[in-house]
Amino acid sequence: MDVTLLGTGAPQGLPRPGCPCAACATAVGDEARAATALLVDGALMIDLTPGPAFAAARAGQSLTGVRQVLLSHPHDGPVMEVPAGLPQPGRVADGRELALLDGHRVRAVAVDIPGTGYEISGATGERLLYLPPGAAPAGPANGNGRTAGGGGTSGTGPYDLVLLDVAARPDALAKLRASGAVDAATDVVAVHIDHDVPPGPELHRRLAAVGARAVPDGSTLVVGEFHAVPDLPRRTLVLGGARSGKSVEAERRLAAFPDVVYVATGGTRDGDQDWAQRVSLHRERRPGSWRTVETCDLVPLLEAARPGADAARPAAEAGASGTEPGRTGTEAEAPGTEAEGAGAGRAGETSPLLIECLALWLTHVMDDVGAWDDATWEAGGRRALRERTDALVAAVRQTHRTVVAVSNEVGSGVVPATPAGRRFRDELGRLNAAFGAECEQLLLVVAGQALVLRG
Repeated sequence: MDVTLLGTGAPQGLPRPGCPCAACATAVGDEARAATALLVDGALMIDLTPGPAFAAARAGQSLTGVRQVLLSHPHDGPVMEVPAGLPQPGRVADGRELALLDGHRVRAVAVDIPGTGYEISGATGERLLYLPPGAAPAGPANGNGRTAGGGGTSGTGPYDLVLLDVAARPDALAKLRASGAVDAATDVVAVHIDHDVPPGPELHRRLAAVGARAVPDGSTLVVGEFHAVPDLPRRTLVLGGARSGKSVEAERRLAAFPDVVYVATGGTRDGDQDWAQRVSLHRERRPGSWRTVETCDLVPLLEAARPGADAARPAAEAGASGTEPGRTGTEAEAPGTEAEGAGAGRAGETSPLLIECLALWLTHVMDDVGAWDDATWEAGGRRALRERTDALVAAVRQTHRTVVAVSNEVGSGVVPATPAGRRFRDELGRLNAAFGAECEQLLLVVAGQALVLRG
């Protein structure tokens, strides 16, 4: 089954008509995109794009064999004319199937916004899923390749190809992964691309980080044909200064994956309104399906997915005692989160971890070992801190979990005025270097832009 993408952009296209933004100004060449439309085996057309006959001709295709035109969403872009000779566009009711004479079967999939997704099966069993702009499958994923409620995905295993609005709805991809509809071999292609993400290398970098790709208008994809899926790093360290966008970058990298465990190392600060506001902003930005564990005991979390590591799993995941003092239950008030302590439940031992952040973890450990006092530091605090950081780095090296960690880059500013400040700066630099050495990918975020240092 061949799928030709006559367009890959948002309904208004990219660049948007009359839009002066930087993304639209730089959307030229292969990064200029017409409204998304699909031509399947020259016989089935999904959605319309401006000048579809010319778009097909540019891709080396013809519309003369089209027997069915289906729409997936209310069209709010430029006026579309149906070329002479094409059937009038229609929709399929959610959950209903349409059998075409050439052997294709089309099943309408319910989505969570006005519109319809389409599951298309070829005569030889290949399967693809196409979702309209800004849409995710309706209903919660139940883990068997089907979403709860009528009109979910068919449940016959993972799709060969999925086309969806990855940039705007990474949670849709997370839901498909959770249900088994997308696995490591599924070719995930971003469509409905708009001006919210800078075109060119930044778009492709962001998509590759979540296991997806984008192709130019006019590309023809062979459903079921092997395609190199982007190699996802198991361990990533995201560095940056204050308010640089490092947390947003880290969260973006896991937004398309299910069952993420957010590890908050900051704890609470009674009476600190600024800190409370920061925590609140982080909570609001995170997907509601993520779970939160508040702890600085990172080693057991990293070891949890190792064979035979059950005895070492952390109290935060096991619901046992032994949580960090002063770090129990702060995040439990937010929807979709878990607190530490009794009754917290056990987080998935293979769930991806987002650790926020190493600088706060180091502050906690330096408190524990008395590193702020010069005498204590020289009498054994230095050695105790090295043991704790070495244990963390060793756990990162051995972990089987996907890990994205955030840390502050503090070595480029002014020299701290106090010995304790200089000690923290130096130790954080050493920790970042050692932790980063064990990561497949290392990023530095400056002014919201992620610079790839490695990977």
